Amino acid sequence: MKVNLNKREPVYVQVVRHFKEQIAAGNYEPGQEIPSRRELANQLKINPNTAQRAYKEMEEQGLIFTEGNNPSRITKDGKVIGTVREELIIQAVDAFITSIRPINIPVDDLVGLIKEKYTEIERNTRGDSNDRS
Repeated sequence: MKVNLNKREPVYVQVVRHFKEQIAAGNYEPGQEIPSRRELANQLKINPNTAQRAYKEMEEQGLIFTEGNNPSRITKDGKVIGTVREELIIQAVDAFITSIRPINIPVDDLVGLIKEKYTEIERNTRGDSNDRS
């Protein structure tokens, strides 16, 4: 597991965001077992209490569940997964709008540029994955 940690925000928040991103991207399947708190702390080289706090936060948000002494697992609740995706998209759009707003570009021009760039990146990504086959 690779998480690029920064010093601007609490580590547990970054760990939760990482899991949200992986869930939203479909890299974690519903019901999939995740590393134990101790394993996660070792993998990320973080304090076990920090891993515990991240897992506690994810359980409170319904992202993961733990039954008895069994390993923690990703939620099977499609509504929670949809909410996570929507939350991440809204955060990304808000950050984008905040950064682009000072330029005062007309919305129609902006939408056109976004479509063009998105299509270009999608095409390049598909091309890269086809090259590996």
